Amino acid sequence: MAERSPAYFRTIIFIGASTGGTEAIKTFLMGFPADCPPTMFVQHMPATFTGSFAARLDGLCQPRVVEAQGGEALAPGVVYLAPGHSHMRVRRQGAGYATELLKTPPVNRHRPSVDVLFDSAAEMVGRNAVGVILTGMGKDGANGLLRMRQAGAKTFGQDEASCVVYGMPREAALIGAVEEVAGIDALAKKVLAACRIV
Repeated sequence: MAERSPAYFRTIIFIGASTGGTEAIKTFLMGFPADCPPTMFVQHMPATFTGSFAARLDGLCQPRVVEAQGGEALAPGVVYLAPGHSHMRVRRQGAGYATELLKTPPVNRHRPSVDVLFDSAAEMVGRNAVGVILTGMGKDGANGLLRMRQAGAKTFGQDEASCVVYGMPREAALIGAVEEVAGIDALAKKVLAACRIV
């Protein structure tokens, strides 16, 4: 295991994806080491599929991948997927952070919504967050990613060439929410590099 700076373990990674996201997230997470920073992600997907999707990723990736149950303390080496029936937020818990699930109404016609997750990252984590918006239709996550960037977070968007649908990353880029754009094969390395300097 490579030596990590203290800042690396204070960082939390937040990811949002929709159409085409299942393969994009698989590619992205397969570039993560077993001791990656805590990572939370929303994939627009029915509740009946999120548990099996998390289990599939867990079998392919070095970090542990779980479907969030709500109230879990965030830990290095663990990736938390929002269940298909609830919004997911990050909240403070003691000296650290935990997952929080909400059955509040859909945002941008989605529950879980990427904006809900990203807004909580901007509010609770600020400059110690890294935001990533991946392939997907619509604009969910664009405004939340902008708020993350305004709060001091590093932000990344998937490039058009590697997206199945260049919707969400495009909307985020148009409003200035994306700091750096990269293809899906290069994103993990860039995001992890940013975690060492936040």
